[in-house]
Amino acid sequence: MSAITVHFVSSDGEKTVTAQAKEGDDLLTVAQIHDQPLEGTCEGQMACSTCHVIVEAADFGKLPEASEMEEDMLDLAAGVRRTSRLACQITLTPELDGLTVQIPADSHNMQGI
Repeated sequence: MSAITVHFVSSDGEKTVTAQAKEGDDLLTVAQIHDQPLEGTCEGQMACSTCHVIVEAADFGKLPEASEMEEDMLDLAAGVRRTSRLACQITLTPELDGLTVQIPADSHNMQGI
């Protein structure tokens, strides 16, 4: 299994957290392990949009296309952009090593309260 590096950029762009993950990990789990404010209320069942992230444009094309169900959930997320995805739907592969995602400004982790 390959080590995958992921960069999480804070919503204000001021802070970057670099995380190490394993091939096959999902981005939501990696984010939560590294204390990123992604709630993931539905625990990856694609029944919410609380794990919405904005993928850096240079990395977006490396991702598989979003499913129709994921697109429907993104329609419910605040601050969606062209490169928005649900972190629970991103499985880390060696091609994604160095992936950079930004936490949306409207992201609030209610589980941390």
